Amino acid sequence: PSNTPAGAPLLEVEDLKVWFPIKKGLLKRTVDHVKAVDGIRFSLPQGQTLGIVGESGSGKSTLGLAILRLIGSQGTIRFKGNALESLSQQQIRPLRRQMQVVFQDPFGSLSPRMSVGEIVGEGLRIHGMGTPGEQQTAIIEALREVGLDPDTRHRYPHEFSGGQRQRIAIARALVLKPALILLDEPTSALDRTVQRQVVELLRSLQTKYNLTYLFISHDLAVVKALSHQLMVVKQGQVVEQGAAREIFAAPQHPYTQQLLEAAFLAPVAVD
Repeated sequence: PSNTPAGAPLLEVEDLKVWFPIKKGLLKRTVDHVKAVDGIRFSLPQGQTLGIVGESGSGKSTLGLAILRLIGSQGTIRFKGNALESLSQQQIRPLRRQMQVVFQDPFGSLSPRMSVGEIVGEGLRIHGMGTPGEQQTAIIEALREVGLDPDTRHRYPHEFSGGQRQRIAIARALVLKPALILLDEPTSALDRTVQRQVVELLRSLQTKYNLTYLFISHDLAVVKALSHQLMVVKQGQVVEQGAAREIFAAPQHPYTQQLLEAAFLAPVAVD
């Protein structure tokens, strides 16, 4: 896999489609498709956040999974100049380390049978990164980075609060030193105070490590706080995209205006 050429986007998506067949009859013939993602394109520079918003069922989470090659798709996805759809599983493996994900439900995504240290270090073991001693050092450092006491690494997920569990999930992604992190509704299960703390953490980590985020959410207040670019998705298609500041200040599409009004944000100037 190649490195990103100077000045090139970290991530480029062109004409991405995820269509699920609708089958009917005894022979289960395909009669139509659910177009979960339908012709989406964008480019994202390193160190920036693309906020992807839309109501439930809009296709935003499917889009995220397709970009990470966790579900099949048509179209072109370039990460660091590599066309992912043309790579075998073996070829894509070194790139997977650099593309991580933090899901909505931290408790559901953390194995209850593994200690926090084992959870955070699992990716290091899978990718064969470092000696056992070096892995322990990396685990301790990652926990510190997300504001958790490394001495708690021998405890289990149920012993932590929701906000702490989400920090564990962020540490698990961070320990692999990724370039891109998909954040799929990472704050929706948290109360507003904890949400703000997690957003501040994500922002500081982005600044420190030049991280690139794909931030999927229906919570426009959180998206506004973190995003440089914004993409509004409806029924698998982009209805509006551009600089987040401009869209929040003057949304052009009626659907975007609707979303902002529903969130009591329309129109708003971004500080």
